[in-house]
Amino acid sequence: MSAMTSERRLLLGFWLGVLGVALFAITLPATRLATGSAQDPQLAPLFVTVGRAATAGLLSLAFLLATRSPWPARRHWGPLLGAVAGNVIGYPLLLALALRHVTATHAAVVTALLPLVTAVAAALILGQRARLGFWLCAVAGSALVVVFAWLRADQAGGFGLAAADWLLLGAVVAASVGYVYGAQVTPVLGAERVICWMCVLTLPVSLPATLYLWPDTALQPVRASAWLGFAYVGCVSMWAGFFAWFRGLDWGGALRVSQVQLLQPFLSMLFALPLLGERLDAGSIGFAMAVVATVLIGRRLSRPAAPVSIQQESPS
Repeated sequence: MSAMTSERRLLLGFWLGVLGVALFAITLPATRLATGSAQDPQLAPLFVTVGRAATAGLLSLAFLLATRSPWPARRHWGPLLGAVAGNVIGYPLLLALALRHVTATHAAVVTALLPLVTAVAAALILGQRARLGFWLCAVAGSALVVVFAWLRADQAGGFGLAAADWLLLGAVVAASVGYVYGAQVTPVLGAERVICWMCVLTLPVSLPATLYLWPDTALQPVRASAWLGFAYVGCVSMWAGFFAWFRGLDWGGALRVSQVQLLQPFLSMLFALPLLGERLDAGSIGFAMAVVATVLIGRRLSRPAAPVSIQQESPS
């Protein structure tokens, strides 16, 4: 009976991981819905950034009060603030700015680097030593993204990386650094409480900023779909999605469940079809598959040369 219960727990953990990745995959098209494009702007990227943080912050405050969660110790504030800078401010803002100018499908290819860059950030910040093959995979994956962005800029009549591509690369770096800092306090505070404390810490700034930046819809009407996208990134991408993801890692095993993360760029492309009317093209799918391959190989080569504690990793 206990074996069956354990087996069901592993299976449920796996599917919770799948659910978490699917919820995070909608972040790109939902953000694009909220911000609109340069030709058809909706909500301002800065408003979307502070608004999603404020929404998640209020939900997090309710959760922490309901569960009577203790305040983090003083030694935890540094890593929490690092996670806030990367995951609550840097990644959402840079992503929202970029998605004003590129499609969600384009962004999905670039952000497919996220798991690999997270491993690089862990190696640099935590002083972990990785094998040469891992670093070669990191270089190869980055080169594929640069070539993809370069070719898209060339097709559009430009040259080199577009400004939106630099913003996307900055978003990937910001999220990766935030994940590493958040992982440092996850074993002590608990995964769900880490994301909640991150969001609550921003409330003194995010809530007043949201009210101040609230759009005047009488001057510039905002579509209902933009508000739905805004609600999604605040309630799900910034908050509820983490509950499913972290619980999946816990019940299903981090090593096994984290592999599901490789599906995220393809799911983002699929969700962009009905939500945004974007089309899938062979070039985007091909480059995404190549980047994911480097991530998969890099994961297998990312075990450090010297034994270190394994940290959990999450998408966004």
